[in-house]
Amino acid sequence: MTRLGQADESPSSSESSQLPGDLASKVLVAVCTLNEADNIVELLRAIRAAIPEADLLVVDDNSPDGTGDLVAQLGQHDRRVHLEVRRDQRGLGSAIRLAMSRALDGRYTFFLNLDGDFSHDPRQLASLLQEMRASDDVDVVIGSRYVEGGAIEGWPFHRRLMSRMVNRFATACLRLPVSDCSGSMRCYRVAALERLGIENLRVDGYAVLEEILVSLAGQGSKMVEVPITFTDRQKGSSKLTLREALRSSYQMLKMAFRPLRRAERQP
Repeated sequence: MTRLGQADESPSSSESSQLPGDLASKVLVAVCTLNEADNIVELLRAIRAAIPEADLLVVDDNSPDGTGDLVAQLGQHDRRVHLEVRRDQRGLGSAIRLAMSRALDGRYTFFLNLDGDFSHDPRQLASLLQEMRASDDVDVVIGSRYVEGGAIEGWPFHRRLMSRMVNRFATACLRLPVSDCSGSMRCYRVAALERLGIENLRVDGYAVLEEILVSLAGQGSKMVEVPITFTDRQKGSSKLTLREALRSSYQMLKMAFRPLRRAERQP
């Protein structure tokens, strides 16, 4: 594997070899994983097909099912696939913060994130990136289930209801200008993350997704949504337990009572 952020001078894929090195280092796509051996190789190949110029980063929480080993093997053939295994820490919040810090360290222009279970269709990443590139004043593009054209497939009624309630709470109480606050399929402008200060994010669980938006809103970042189809996972098991859902709700309540500081946008 090459160093993250460094253009690969001898890419292994035909798509990569057709792209100039400066373009190859502008986009980072990250996947945070725990026990996704059933999905990860196919997922990374689908991301590569969707955005051939991107570097791919997997932040793995030392999965006992061998997820990290599979990523390492793939990285031997695609030098723009990178792996970081965390042996002493777990949690989506800290994993996303680590991935974002790598986007800053590598001086990327855009940072994209999606789930590791194929609930997000990697082909839809291109529409998020296209929307971001089309407007210089947009800092976050959210793949949304709850705008016109968005959809959820495979979820029972109670999960749909819970998700709707969480997002309506976040919109109202956290004063967020988007309808899908809890989905993780997003594209960020790295310059906005730099202004935000990754070290200021504190949440370790799923509520980090709302915390990021609250923090970006506080600095005046513009957010837009594009429709996506969310599909319930077919392989592996969900990491969102009832305990984690309650913990995330509590963390959002704390955020709701935290003063929202709005800063002037940087030129």
